[in-house]
Amino acid sequence: MKKTLIALLLLLGGTASAQVSSFDLEQALRKLNMAVGITNLYYVDSLSIDRLVEDAINGMLQKLDPHSCYTNAAETKKFNEPLEGSFEGIGVQFNILEDTLIVIQPVSKGPSEKVGIVAGDRIVTVNDTAIAGVKMSREEIMNRLRGPKGTKVKLGILRNGTDGMNYFTVKRDKIPVHTLDAAYMVTPNIGLVRFSSFGQTTHDEVMEAIKGLNQQGMQNLILDLQANGGGLLGAAAELASEFLPKGDTIVYTRARNTPSQVFLSAGGSGYQTGRVAVLVDEYTASAAEILSGAIQDHDRGTIIGRRTFGKGLVQRPINLPDGSMIRLTVAQYYTPSGRCIQKPYNKADKESYAKDVINRYNAGELTNADSIHFPDSLHYRTLQLGRTVYGGGGIMPDVFVPLDTTRYTKLYRQISVKSLIVNANLRYTDKNRKRLAKQWTNFADFKAQYEIPSEVIDDILKEAEKQKLTPADDEERDATRAQLSVTLKALVARDLWDMSEYFAIIYEKDPVVLKAVEVLTQKDPTPTLPHGGGSTRPLP
Repeated sequence: MKKTLIALLLLLGGTASAQVSSFDLEQALRKLNMAVGITNLYYVDSLSIDRLVEDAINGMLQKLDPHSCYTNAAETKKFNEPLEGSFEGIGVQFNILEDTLIVIQPVSKGPSEKVGIVAGDRIVTVNDTAIAGVKMSREEIMNRLRGPKGTKVKLGILRNGTDGMNYFTVKRDKIPVHTLDAAYMVTPNIGLVRFSSFGQTTHDEVMEAIKGLNQQGMQNLILDLQANGGGLLGAAAELASEFLPKGDTIVYTRARNTPSQVFLSAGGSGYQTGRVAVLVDEYTASAAEILSGAIQDHDRGTIIGRRTFGKGLVQRPINLPDGSMIRLTVAQYYTPSGRCIQKPYNKADKESYAKDVINRYNAGELTNADSIHFPDSLHYRTLQLGRTVYGGGGIMPDVFVPLDTTRYTKLYRQISVKSLIVNANLRYTDKNRKRLAKQWTNFADFKAQYEIPSEVIDDILKEAEKQKLTPADDEERDATRAQLSVTLKALVARDLWDMSEYFAIIYEKDPVVLKAVEVLTQKDPTPTLPHGGGSTRPLP
């Protein structure tokens, strides 16, 4: 860790503000070095010098802002995997039922599928070590299954319809991490694309999905960014370029010690003319806010939902020699009209920042648009039509859709958090997979005709009652049954096909999606009019 400390000191020295003299900096670094050395030498108990330095770095960064942070080598590797678009392992989607790993789906053309592992298989041993029935954590199981590309792992598998243990030797490989959740036609001419983050593969995944929807007759697009936590700025800029003409500002930054950066649209050919509705909520953050803000400020589409999270601090990743990383806030993001995406925060009150969404809910913002007020100083104008948009942190939608607090009953939420729904689906699908796959070969027929057997729901409610989870009255029981039926049907669709089919069912009566369909079918939804390029941008 000594090298890490040296690297940190060099970093501090190399990026010091001109306001700090070289003498003051040298004195501060000497003081830090002495504190580490003295503590390590004289503290009453034995210490890890690596841990001591990491704690010092963490303590320093935690005082700066809500998003500057330090990750050790293992945490950094885990953090980067979704953004890099791959990890190394055996390639299966799985879930745990009663201490047993059940394969939901092998990754298409992945190493497990190549050796014959199929959905429904139970992996009970890894390299002759039992992982079933031994109370092993999910993380530990994943660690045993993952490993460097090219290494081999021996899996002991139980399969319905066969006797005894089946053994498969899987050669680990690079497994793609997809950010695309769903792409399907909501109506004969409206498509929906949902993705969960912005990684290296996001642009290609989304554009491939749009291409496929175009071939199915899509004329208008719903871009679902609800609960999208962001990711790579470059991915957001790439995707925004597919919606905006060349030269339009996507986002710009302002910093203290480095020049401002302006990101302009490269003018892709992906989706320049069709109407667009962008779905957002209180968990839409960072790169997702950049894309939403650019589309809104250029009047390219209608933003629908609730005010976004407000994460507009720019982190610069700084790799340290031992594989660890500092993510240091160096600037703030601004939308093309000049709105700062970052919501206000108090360095001394991180608890309030962490509870911001809860505080917004308690203040009524998530359920009542009339509770939201913006002073004149936070009024901005869009760059094409001059519509009023609002600053103050996050992206305020053009069309507000309140959070539906009555959509799920209290009993349903209790059942869900106890994993009773997931476990019931695993048992039902595992028992009936072959029959269901043979009976339902067409998703459209499945969606129109299939119903979850009532006894599956009965079993869930009986198990809930054993855990002292009961409805307040018959009305709540009936509503819970209806909600369980939809969720279970969507989960079965996922198991038979994929996540697109899951969302096609779960979103069927979703108020935000329905509002988007309403907006896109209006004769002249002004905010979604296509426009020419080269709009004037505010100077950073």
